[in-house]
Amino acid sequence: MSQPSILFFGYSEVGYECLSLLLERGDKVVALITHEDNPGEKIWFKTPAVAAREKGVPVFTPESVNTPEWRERIAALRPDLILSVYYRHMIGTKILALPRLGAWNMHGSLLPKYRGRAPINWAVLHGEPRIGMTLHRMVKSADAGAVVDQEGVEIGPRDTAEQAFRQVLPCARRVLARQIDALLAGTAKETPQDEAQVTYFGGRKPEDGRINWSQTSTQIFNLIRAVTDPYPGAFTEAGPARLMVWWAEADSPATRGRRGQPGEILSVTPLVVATGDGALELTRTEWRNAPAPELRIGQIL
Repeated sequence: MSQPSILFFGYSEVGYECLSLLLERGDKVVALITHEDNPGEKIWFKTPAVAAREKGVPVFTPESVNTPEWRERIAALRPDLILSVYYRHMIGTKILALPRLGAWNMHGSLLPKYRGRAPINWAVLHGEPRIGMTLHRMVKSADAGAVVDQEGVEIGPRDTAEQAFRQVLPCARRVLARQIDALLAGTAKETPQDEAQVTYFGGRKPEDGRINWSQTSTQIFNLIRAVTDPYPGAFTEAGPARLMVWWAEADSPATRGRRGQPGEILSVTPLVVATGDGALELTRTEWRNAPAPELRIGQIL
């Protein structure tokens, strides 16, 4: 019997690691469908196109695969199995139905929690102590298919989203290594997700980094670490100028015992701002859009 063929949809460093595993194993990857890098996005991660081109695997970057033309092109590849790893677009059911061995996705959360986009950022924002990677069957609804395998790691309350990503990244490769032979043999065991435990979050935009000073110090700190560099960052505004907040401290000598109206500047040097339940010291900041204004104690951001 001929070697099963795999059509790989993927992006990000998770896609790079999983595709690299398949190519190192000598699996038959007929093509990579991926994304062009967004010129407005900081590309701080490896992408699967690098791994594919090194091995001579064809690389395609359609804006959408859910067109008659691309459905025909994909059908012509005759994939036995589809694997999607951090591919950013929905893949239609007509394509998912093509491979005889099914279509499978690697998602960056411990499903059924954190279905949807940017799961690691959302998990950090919500102060989760544990995150993971889940391999599951692809169905019409995003991230809703039966689970084949998952693996998690503990993260710290001060880890940034990038640090959390680096810690959980090896889980994806290990999960795929454990299950790829079963997927290719059509013998993978599946467990339906518990719909009562589902949480879902949509994609994040730069504007979602706006700080709400009425929230608690912990909530604001979690937002900051969830979107700090290399992500677009948290911010507040003073007149026409935007203050990017790349890091802050909720428990420092400058914040202890300090209270005020949410958003009130309690100190300029160091810069301390009142929150809904205390204060944050803004330790790494950057002014944008206008010259840095002269901040004063009592000013509301």
